[in-house]
Amino acid sequence: MATLICGSLAYDNIMTFQGRFGDHILPDHVHMLNISFLVPTMRRNFGGCAGNIAYSLKLLGGEAKIMATLGDADAQLYIDRLDALGLSKEYVRVLPDQHSAQCFITTDLANNQITAFHPGAMMDSHLNRADETRGISLGIVAPDGAQGMRNHAEGLAKAGVPFVFDPGQGLPILEGVELCRMIELATYVAVNDYEAKFLSNKTGWSIEDIMSRVQAIVITRGEHGAQIYHEDGVLEIPAVKAQQVVDPTGCGDAFRGGLLYGIENELGWEKTGRLASLMGALKIEHQGPQTYAPTRADIEQRYLQAFGSGLL
Repeated sequence: MATLICGSLAYDNIMTFQGRFGDHILPDHVHMLNISFLVPTMRRNFGGCAGNIAYSLKLLGGEAKIMATLGDADAQLYIDRLDALGLSKEYVRVLPDQHSAQCFITTDLANNQITAFHPGAMMDSHLNRADETRGISLGIVAPDGAQGMRNHAEGLAKAGVPFVFDPGQGLPILEGVELCRMIELATYVAVNDYEAKFLSNKTGWSIEDIMSRVQAIVITRGEHGAQIYHEDGVLEIPAVKAQQVVDPTGCGDAFRGGLLYGIENELGWEKTGRLASLMGALKIEHQGPQTYAPTRADIEQRYLQAFGSGLL
């Protein structure tokens, strides 16, 4: 049985400006801003929540099926990537006359960023039907087009498939009543600590209120680890110390890959949380969301080093 990963596939175009934005922006003329920056370096990363989560789950040996949309103008590069990784394209839809979702990020030497995001085909993710999938035993509804997120939650619930609701960057585009509905349909909720507060504010529900409607809430807290609220109480999950901190992009998605693997394989909440924490640490040691590539043996060895016990 496979895990259905509903979310975005995107390209992250990352550029570096060899200076500081502030040195070139006139504060008293921001009302008529017209400026360009020379960016001598650029790299394109494969990204998007669905792609990143599926990548993490695949590293662990899980079977991931991505449900997402790409635009035919630039889809082939990602399609080739999925083929190379051995990830299923069964529920990846390529839409005509569109570009795929992509982010353009320019960073200066002070780590300030100017970002533009083009959603492209992601906005038509609702054309996919989660209730028409086959051989799915677990799912996740990750950030995507708003209508797509709503439909995927309804579809998984209709199909009787337990799923994680991971609103993430979708929180600003979903209304409180919609979030309440999706929580009630979900089996689990996964957010970071900021998103947990945002979710509570938009729904009017406390963490305890949300917990009364799902089996578990997982709240990641960066270097402070994670908390898992479940029927037996609150479990504190320690952060795994990274060998080096390079790039946090995609760490939350890597964590969710470990979370899904643990749930699917019934590892229990403590081991599941620890594995998820480890996957986030492995990711942060590398530039880009899909460039870390430990073997399963590497993962098990790092788990043993971090926690003093075996993964299995």
